[in-house]
Amino acid sequence: MKNIFYFLFCLMVVSSCVTKKELVYMQNENLKNTTPTTFNNNVPDYKLQVNDVLSVKVLSAESELSEIYNIISPTNGFGVAEPGSMYLSGYSIDSEGNINLPNVGKLKVAGMNTLQAQQLIQRNLDRYLNGATVVVKLISFKISILGEVENPGYYHVYNEQANLLEGLAMAGDLRQGANRQNIKLIRQKPGGSEVILLDLTDPSLVQSPYYYLLPNDVLYIEPRKTHLKRENLVIISVVLGVVSTAALFLNFVK
Repeated sequence: MKNIFYFLFCLMVVSSCVTKKELVYMQNENLKNTTPTTFNNNVPDYKLQVNDVLSVKVLSAESELSEIYNIISPTNGFGVAEPGSMYLSGYSIDSEGNINLPNVGKLKVAGMNTLQAQQLIQRNLDRYLNGATVVVKLISFKISILGEVENPGYYHVYNEQANLLEGLAMAGDLRQGANRQNIKLIRQKPGGSEVILLDLTDPSLVQSPYYYLLPNDVLYIEPRKTHLKRENLVIISVVLGVVSTAALFLNFVK
């Protein structure tokens, strides 16, 4: 029994060793500490889709007229609107791709980016308000992060150019047992979903079209194999410990 425990202990130590190559992000021997290395990338231009929710803020000297467009959301103790209340009080894009504004009526915004939607609303509101300024923001931008992170869950994003590393930072970063070379990104498309594997140890990730996050993205971080082996060995050692204790107890009783 002692030999078995000694063997398991040695096996646990070897299998639980973590190398720098498994943990460090953006590994590349060509990166320098004196001159920056440039990676070209393209920020995706997100097109509004059905069920997206927009915040439409209208500013005007004629406040009595402009206020009918501004849906006021309940705030917390710090005067900040909660994401849930913002979602419920925003303008939802219906199944036909339209939002419905007071006086203006339905405007088709699906397929546009937020700036184009803002310009469309501005042109239509100019017919009813003089000198009004329209500000449009996407408030249904949320992502889900699951697996080997410190704080898994879903997060609201207030930056339309948020990237993968910013998303992981929101979840408290990866745990030591996370597989940094096999991050699954599930992205929603009009015709379904697509899944892509991303490698955080590769600096060229910043050039990937999946480096920037989009609304409703899901990130799943799986554990490393060495981490699973270590957990299994811990379970086996506990079981063997219980068995050996029981055997010693029975011998003592006899």
